[in-house]
Amino acid sequence: MDRREFIAASAALAVGTFAGAASDAFAEEPVSQKTTVKEKTMSKKIVVAADPFAVGLKDAVVADLKGKGYEVIDVGARAENPDIPYFESAPVACKYIQDGTCENGILFCGTGMGMSIVANKCKGIRASVVESVFATKMCRTINNSNVLCLGAMIWGEAMALDAVDTFLNTAFTSALPQFADFLKEAAKKVDAFDQKNLK
Repeated sequence: MDRREFIAASAALAVGTFAGAASDAFAEEPVSQKTTVKEKTMSKKIVVAADPFAVGLKDAVVADLKGKGYEVIDVGARAENPDIPYFESAPVACKYIQDGTCENGILFCGTGMGMSIVANKCKGIRASVVESVFATKMCRTINNSNVLCLGAMIWGEAMALDAVDTFLNTAFTSALPQFADFLKEAAKKVDAFDQKNLK
């Protein structure tokens, strides 16, 4: 499958999804694509960071994650230390992913954009700022994102919790298995660019 075919098929899938059409692309993942017990254990440790504008949303997400058994490492602004800006906390959070301590991270600021800009300057980080649950699913499925960036000016608490669940429970290519080969090849090219251009 070439790039044009992928784009056309993805657009058709998105239209069908938003129109409420049934699509087997969002069916339960095949057993072969589900994460192993070891992978699930590794992914139970999450790094988070917020800037002063998003502490409330971050705290709600952290409470939900802890209630589901996740170990959360918070390296950003907190009630007792609220003045940490996004450009300071994002690199710190990314180091936890770079050194293998955490598999994924969730970053929060006013729009999510500042966090994503800084995070994507860190080698090995694939940060996505999203504004819908559908985009959240696609950032994992298509781009294999390892950092989710959410904006407190955009997301309500309930929808943010849904987005985080979707992010953490969607595997790369899982919602688009028919495009798996194309997506994996694209990811290799992006990783090569990352290795060449980032330190």
